[in-house]
Amino acid sequence: MRYVRKKGEGDPSNQRQIFTHIDLKVLLCRYWSLSLWDCYDMVFPYWRIYWNRNEGGMLNYNNKDFDMEPGYVYIIPPFTPFHTRFKKKHLFKKGINVNGHVIEASDDETRVGNDMLIHLFIHFNLGVPFDNVAPGIHRLKLNEDLQKKINEITSVLKIENTNFSLKENLRIQSFILDVLSSLEKELWNTINIDDRVLKILRIIEINMNEKFTNKSLADEVNMAPNSFARLFKSEMGFTLHSFIQKRKIARACQFFDHSSDTIDEVSYILGFSDRYHFSRVFKTITGVPPAKYRSGITLSQ
Repeated sequence: MRYVRKKGEGDPSNQRQIFTHIDLKVLLCRYWSLSLWDCYDMVFPYWRIYWNRNEGGMLNYNNKDFDMEPGYVYIIPPFTPFHTRFKKKHLFKKGINVNGHVIEASDDETRVGNDMLIHLFIHFNLGVPFDNVAPGIHRLKLNEDLQKKINEITSVLKIENTNFSLKENLRIQSFILDVLSSLEKELWNTINIDDRVLKILRIIEINMNEKFTNKSLADEVNMAPNSFARLFKSEMGFTLHSFIQKRKIARACQFFDHSSDTIDEVSYILGFSDRYHFSRVFKTITGVPPAKYRSGITLSQ
């Protein structure tokens, strides 16, 4: 997704500059102590950054375990199926089971860390096309600057975790961007996408309630449906139909996570013919029915 700097924008140079637009949206940033973290089949439509102050956390992706070390942050792209575990207290073998509470300024983290997992987690989206990178778990070694930013963020979260100042918002966003800019270049291959495909991605994103067809979208870029379908799959790595379904379900998860809308209401908002069709698609993509998704996460404060 490119933005070309043009004349008339106060630039005295005749040299064109090309920038990439990223629509960073932070969904949450929390600092908790967890006594239980048995979560299976976690598949969500947003990015995650995890950091643990102490040892004992574990991630599993594609049957490979990642023991989480305090000297690393762990980055999980959208729609990555993974499991989590706090090894000192492993009770469940299925479902999403979490128990913990907010860490406050009065808490002695050294003492808390003897029995609990001290866990920073940030959820965010980057917008199209950057939320459609390959799934996986990425580990990044902390340098002095990143560790300093983590310490600043967690210090604030121990005092205020509801209403952030502009300065703290910028600090969290700066940390996210620093982490992402350190990831391997191969992850960002989706940046270089044909302009016709980008146009359709934007149309889908702002008209999520529509019932799209290959023909109607191909007409938008003056292409034959079959030719556009081949172009889209070549550029994105999966079919147009698959992309539309994933984006609709990603939006559904956002509604479920951040609103009180019912399953029927979400199904209608996203243009599904009925709740049953919506539920089938939702389960196919996330692995769980929408009702279970809404009720499957138990957090205590």
